[in-house]
Amino acid sequence: MGEGTEAARRPVAVRAVVAFGRFWWDFLVGDTPELFVGAVAVVSLVALACTDHAARTTAAVVLPVLVAALLGLSTWRASRRT
Repeated sequence: MGEGTEAARRPVAVRAVVAFGRFWWDFLVGDTPELFVGAVAVVSLVALACTDHAARTTAAVVLPVLVAALLGLSTWRASRRT
C-alpha cells in the first residue's frame, strides 16, 4: 500500500492539522531556513535587550541594522550559489 492510501485513512482532523502545519512551515521557512532562523534570532536578541529599560533605545536602533545585515548576508549567499 502506498503512502496516499495511508494518509486517506487518517481522520479529517489529523489531516487538517498536518496540512495547517505544512502550510506554516512552507510560509515561514520556505526554501531559505537561514532567513527564518536569523529573523528569530534577531527578534529574540532585541526582545532580551528590551527587558532592560535603559537598553530599549539601543535595541530600537540595532533592530534595523541587524535585519539589514541579515538580508545582505542572505543576498550575498544567494548570489554565490548561482
